Amino acid sequence: MTDVITIAAGLLILIATATAVAWRYEVRFVLLTASFALATSAALTEAMEHRGVPPILTMWMPIARTFVATFSNEKFVVPICSAMGFAYVLRHTECDRHLVRLLIRPFRRVRQLLVPATVVIGFLVNIPLVSQTSTAVAVGTVLVPLLRASGVPALTIAAALVLGSSLGGELLNPAAPELLSVARSLQRHIPEARSHDCVSQVHRLIWGHLFVATAVFWWLNRNTNQPPPNDVEANDDPPVKDKPVRWDKAVMPFVPLILLFLTSPALSILEVPRDWLTSAKDRETFDSRLIGVAMLMGAVAAAATTPASFGRSTAIFFEGAGYGFTHIIGLIVAASCFGEGIKFLSWHQGIGHFVEKYPVALIPAAVVIPLLFALISGSGMAATQSLFDFYVAPILATNADPFRIGAFVAVGAAAGRTMSPVAAVVLMSAQLTSTEPFRVAQRVALPLLVGLLTLVLAQLIGSR
Repeated sequence: MTDVITIAAGLLILIATATAVAWRYEVRFVLLTASFALATSAALTEAMEHRGVPPILTMWMPIARTFVATFSNEKFVVPICSAMGFAYVLRHTECDRHLVRLLIRPFRRVRQLLVPATVVIGFLVNIPLVSQTSTAVAVGTVLVPLLRASGVPALTIAAALVLGSSLGGELLNPAAPELLSVARSLQRHIPEARSHDCVSQVHRLIWGHLFVATAVFWWLNRNTNQPPPNDVEANDDPPVKDKPVRWDKAVMPFVPLILLFLTSPALSILEVPRDWLTSAKDRETFDSRLIGVAMLMGAVAAAATTPASFGRSTAIFFEGAGYGFTHIIGLIVAASCFGEGIKFLSWHQGIGHFVEKYPVALIPAAVVIPLLFALISGSGMAATQSLFDFYVAPILATNADPFRIGAFVAVGAAAGRTMSPVAAVVLMSAQLTSTEPFRVAQRVALPLLVGLLTLVLAQLIGSR
């Protein structure tokens, strides 16, 4: 009876959480409140069962521990904040714009290709930038005026920006926090697990997802182009179209990515002594600090392309790091607490038992549940961080490839974030195009779902 009450109370809290997010309450406040509500519900249910004083403070402590641990965890803070600092320096030095100008060149003379080109360019730029919001700003600053002058409606522009910037390009970067989270969870059972191992599995999924989602999005928006408005065309900023590309700036976004791949176990062309960054045995900390150093070196290289503002780049780097802590780490902390609260419902045990009985359900569950979590929270990283541990026991019980399941979790979480109206990338893209975030999220939902369904079916058919 108490199990039924716990599940019913948990469902009501989850429905209230989703409703509050839909009504645009501050998402971090909503998730933290829901976390303590789930813990309180579990405490009251336990009190009913044992007829004792509700141990509310005791039940709250896992939430508080998760809050403090995630808030101060350098394995998230260092990679994410340094990546955001790097992204801000790229924007300050206009290196990101030069990369976008270089990528858009082949498509400028074919108007019909501008919409899918925006998606693909956003995806490619997101690989080195990692941050979806920074990618949307970098791509949008250059392409929004061009797309408007070509007669593409604002809502289509915003949806293309979101789809490209958030579909999962960063998952091809070993610095992606989602992959670091998967690797950290697996290291308890596979000590040599690293984020590079996840990248090889993501490669097999993300390109197909990109192709299908982009094709469906392009087909759904095939008739939305309008004749270029004379006033927009006349007011379009000529430098956006005609400014030459500086190759030294265009390649700067890839500097950290190149450094990370050169130091990866697969290549091992460069070897960084562990005692340069941490103790010889602390591998997990070494990986996160190596990412931070790579981002810092990339920021220095990017700043060097604009000597006049080199000194200012230091302040810009820390400004970006602060933005990352406020808007990304803060959301990860709240969503991680929410995930800890969900554990009071014991759903992870149910997932484990169900998958052990029906192994074919492992991949669909690895996609759908993180997608729903990210849809509510607006964070793909938080969904991966909070939920991947739920799948470790089923993975071990079914002898599934842990890195492949981790890739599915990360891809599903990225899709949920992309169609979430409270995701930072959706809000930024809507702001850049003066559109409504909920309408933007609706526009990208069907292409993402079709892409994910295609991936899941292909994997299920291929595994037979």
